[in-house]
Amino acid sequence: MPRGGKKCYKGRGKQFTNPEEIDRQMRAQREKEENGGIEVESKSSSEEESSDEEDHDKKKKGVEGLIEIENPNRISQKSKKVTEVDLNAPKELSRREREEIEKQQAKERYMKLHLEGKTDQARADLARLALIKKQREEAARKRDDQKKAKEESTTKSKR
Repeated sequence: MPRGGKKCYKGRGKQFTNPEEIDRQMRAQREKEENGGIEVESKSSSEEESSDEEDHDKKKKGVEGLIEIENPNRISQKSKKVTEVDLNAPKELSRREREEIEKQQAKERYMKLHLEGKTDQARADLARLALIKKQREEAARKRDDQKKAKEESTTKSKR
């Protein structure tokens, strides 16, 4: 056993907000949004008491008192009804799918230009092919000349 006795965790226990409190906060936020940011005076007394308690419990940290911070994760997702869903609407593609399609289109454009001979690589290939054709023609001409010279030498030797 280590010196100084038993070591234990000294951190605070976690405090969780109960679901009723979260629902109350969400309702208050929705009412605030619906009324254009102006709070309604016709709140029930229990809601007023709870909002006063929240103000005392929650200290504003940093610049929270100066700037109104809106948490996008706090907004509730509104579900659509089956009748509202439009099946003919264009499907939103994910970033990866969009990039894949763009990549394929770019490749097709490049191949089209390549076949037309407008890309640098196509020009280099055509130049290389022209050189090879020229070399082959010269080699064929030399072979023909050598063949003719050989035939002439054989015909002269026979005479």
